[in-house]
Amino acid sequence: MRFLLILLLGPTLAWSAPGLEPIAVAHDVYAFYGDPGEATPDNAGNTGNSGFIIGSDGVIVVDTGISYRHGQAMLAAIARTTNKPLHLVIVTHGMQEFLFGNAAFAERGVALLAHTRSVELMRSRCEHCLENLRQLLGEEPMQGTRVVLPERTIEASTSLEVAGRKLDLLTFGWGATPGDLAVFDRSSGVLFAGGLLTVERIPDLRDGKLGGWLVALDRLEQVPARVLVPGHGPAASRAAIAELRDYLLALDAQVRQFYRSGLSLMQALDAAELPAYRHWAMYPTLHRRNVQQRYLELELEDPERSSCRESVGSCQ
Repeated sequence: MRFLLILLLGPTLAWSAPGLEPIAVAHDVYAFYGDPGEATPDNAGNTGNSGFIIGSDGVIVVDTGISYRHGQAMLAAIARTTNKPLHLVIVTHGMQEFLFGNAAFAERGVALLAHTRSVELMRSRCEHCLENLRQLLGEEPMQGTRVVLPERTIEASTSLEVAGRKLDLLTFGWGATPGDLAVFDRSSGVLFAGGLLTVERIPDLRDGKLGGWLVALDRLEQVPARVLVPGHGPAASRAAIAELRDYLLALDAQVRQFYRSGLSLMQALDAAELPAYRHWAMYPTLHRRNVQQRYLELELEDPERSSCRESVGSCQ
């Protein structure tokens, strides 16, 4: 086995080119890094991070990738690293790039676990997402991919002892998605943050609640983690939590200013610029979409203005 020398220079600790080469982030803890951009045929949809933890008795997997073939590639990479059996798969949240490899693990008889709300989200939309992925990536890359829902669920934070490792499964309410889980391995100090953390990439508010996400980040900062593996982007130090919080607060302040000054949604979208984050991956696409999402949330919180817009088309 080879181990990555982690350099504590700012928030970023480790990064690799997109692919399924396991990168050690601590002793017996590995991450697979996805492309930080959007899903394309060139990257085969591999845009989310995943990983695995090797215990004394076996292996725990965190997230399973975008497709059945992706899950198979993860299994092959794990087998090259250790001959210990697979004990459990933990799916951190209900986004497509983290769960469509489930079938590859389920056919090996490996138990899958997720938050109850994530399973509900998967049940409500994953068939539609899968059809969209087949159109985007092609039938061949998605061959064998099917929706497999985790059969084990939790609704509150809990601790597990599995495969000889003590894990804390942490949930803080609706943040990035309705059923976010973070996985903290006590022995190594590695925190797999799932959808709650992105590093050097604009977060996606599509399924999120901004207020709840900020609360979850506050709670994550209380976890004594030494290394954080985000859902998107490179492994990082705890400073990455503050950086993501700063973006969410800046987004909120910008959109509130637009809203108070009477800008329409289209005007707000045209004015949506946060230059400090322009270098983050997915900025052109996701920041604009986040502005729209937050603006519409403010409208829902302001029935008088929403009613005015519906009746006359503008409140200016």
